[in-house]
Amino acid sequence: MSVASAARWTARQAREHKVVSGSIAVFAAAIIAVSVLTSSSSAAPSAPVAPGFSVTALGASGKLSLSQYTGKPVIVNFWASWCGPCQQETPLLASWYKQEQGRIALLGLDENDTTAKALAFAHAKGVTYTLGFDPLVTVASAYNIDGLPQTFFLNAQHRIVERVLGAVTKADLVQGAALMNAQGTPTEKVIEPS
Repeated sequence: MSVASAARWTARQAREHKVVSGSIAVFAAAIIAVSVLTSSSSAAPSAPVAPGFSVTALGASGKLSLSQYTGKPVIVNFWASWCGPCQQETPLLASWYKQEQGRIALLGLDENDTTAKALAFAHAKGVTYTLGFDPLVTVASAYNIDGLPQTFFLNAQHRIVERVLGAVTKADLVQGAALMNAQGTPTEKVIEPS
């Protein structure tokens, strides 16, 4: 074999190797793409079930429990009178709740506070939605609350379909309410401190 024919043979082998390698790469990419598409289009992972709770009703006699709302979507908002972002968020929640005319259950759970301060705060902010008192943060611990405010949107099966860390916005309320009434996958929004 001459040098020229050896060079042609080597070049042909290199081209064939590139074609085979390229074909394998395209095939592997296609398999990965199909598996990603089918796994994301198949049944979405179940949203976690919200922990049940029973607390003292704030500003009323009796208990407040999640089980009172069986079969109904519920928004659970964790707050406190001493919480700075809660000072801004609570009037929005109160206004939104009045606008919704009670069509959506909204439960505010006061954390690590005194009854007098919590009631004064709620009155000053125009709160008319149902409030519960969790002074020892028992419910907050069950929900893994590590800062206030935090809001959970629960569907009718009381699965958490959205969680907002930090103060909610009107857009968060609209989106969360829509997810509560749909079969959505859970989402989480984190508000960074400014």
